[in-house]
Amino acid sequence: MSNTAAPSNADIRNKYFDELFSTTGLRWLGQNTNHIPTHPAVQAAMVASINAGEFNAYAPPLGFEALRDAIVADLGTPDAKALITDGGVNALAMVCRARCRPGTTFVTTDPTWKWPCLFARQQGAEVIEIPIYDPACNYRLTADALRAVVDERTAIIYLVDPNNPLGICYTRAEIEEFAAIADECGALLVHDCTYRDFADNHYPAIHAAPHNAVVSLSFSKWLGLAGLRIGALVAAPALLEEIAGFTSSVLGASVVAQRAAQAGLAIKKEWMEEVRAIDRANKAAIAAAVARIPGLSLPVYPSQGNFLVLETIGADIKPEALVDCYLRRGFMIRQGAYHTQRFGDRFIKISTSVPAEWVTDFCAILPEMVEEARAIKETRPQF
Repeated sequence: MSNTAAPSNADIRNKYFDELFSTTGLRWLGQNTNHIPTHPAVQAAMVASINAGEFNAYAPPLGFEALRDAIVADLGTPDAKALITDGGVNALAMVCRARCRPGTTFVTTDPTWKWPCLFARQQGAEVIEIPIYDPACNYRLTADALRAVVDERTAIIYLVDPNNPLGICYTRAEIEEFAAIADECGALLVHDCTYRDFADNHYPAIHAAPHNAVVSLSFSKWLGLAGLRIGALVAAPALLEEIAGFTSSVLGASVVAQRAAQAGLAIKKEWMEEVRAIDRANKAAIAAAVARIPGLSLPVYPSQGNFLVLETIGADIKPEALVDCYLRRGFMIRQGAYHTQRFGDRFIKISTSVPAEWVTDFCAILPEMVEEARAIKETRPQF
């Protein structure tokens, strides 16, 4: 009898992503990561840091001062402070540890980004998800819907803006109203601004509520540093000091990643002009391809993030089937269930901050993939 234990769910999930990462030439169209070739100044900063052996030492626990100052200046919040983290996800985990506990609630939308919900539950909080996948509310949270579920138990109101995966972006007036509601019930407004640099007009909540809102940021999406794990939390000094007491990154974030981030902020204007031009063209190409196939649709267009939600339910296609079909052809796209169990059977998500030829190839085989996926009813687990 074999004593070999069956693989755990964690092992299965890890193997799934390890296989993706090991696939030569895989076109990453599902994680909202940026695959446009790195700016030379950013690459040079990383190489210089490595050549200087900077990685032999720990970084300052809150991050290099020059980078902290550059982040605050970029956000336009001179009275705030920044804390550099191991990716935006680490910043959000820290906030949940600081404020969530048994007897509190964590309020967000559905769909939302799933991991902060996990962090809140780990701390014993109840997670309340307000459905927004609905044309009746224009796929966005309303003040009335938020006010209906918050109370004195609410510890955090978590807002992903632009929303991942829908791509809607809230107006200044909406943000100000959400901030007022958070203040009324004594909750912390956590504004996840990961995709703000792809939006036409974005208003960070810290401007509306400097002492009752925090902003989380990431360098994974706009600058393409996902594998380096670099992000930040920005808040008023007293609020940041409170939350920083719950950090697990007591020895600082990656030195090389911080040098890359600092170089990226220095060339951000020119870089994002190029990235956004490619991103917009990719979205237009996908929209044109989708329009030619009955049953497929883009519920939110244009998206204010670097991705699109593509509805498959009208074409009688299981999202996971389309994911599998494209994976066999060297494309990684993401099934809706990654973001939401309630609405996950309706859509896939496609990333658009990628080389134009990836999207050209994606669109070219879309009709074939649709027909192939329509016949598939059973798929392997996806993550």
